[in-house]
Amino acid sequence: MESKDKLDPLLAAHFDALRAGLAGHAAPRCVEKELMQAYARQFPPKRRWYQRLSLPQWGAAGALCSLTAVAVLLAMSPHDTVTVGAPPLVGVDGGAAFIALDTLERIEREPDTRVVEADLPQATLASLGLPVTPDNADRTVRAEMLVAADGQPLAVRLSAAN
Repeated sequence: MESKDKLDPLLAAHFDALRAGLAGHAAPRCVEKELMQAYARQFPPKRRWYQRLSLPQWGAAGALCSLTAVAVLLAMSPHDTVTVGAPPLVGVDGGAAFIALDTLERIEREPDTRVVEADLPQATLASLGLPVTPDNADRTVRAEMLVAADGQPLAVRLSAAN
């Protein structure tokens, strides 16, 4: 054995005798086995990060992640608003479509039609299905009417509420 420590010359002879005496001795197998088990209990091997959680803990973490993903997807999904009652038959549509007052065949047969703008009181539009209350009965609505050559109204389009 090589050592860099400076040994006391008086002790060196005794250490050499002890070393020679122990060289022939070996510990029994059961003692070595028990020492290794005690060492393993005292210093357990370091586990990796994914080994620190047990199987039920991994299951709970997966269920929590799945539940969170479903909640986020449901929150982000487009959904229809729930309305109580039926929508009105006629509404102000910003000038998008005409409401036919006569049959479609007659409107198609008319050779000379023109569009006439008018301000109509909302009370007269109650027959078309617009909701009229005493508060808004005196207000007017901008309407565009499709009129035949003889002056008969064929269709109406509500463009703006005044």
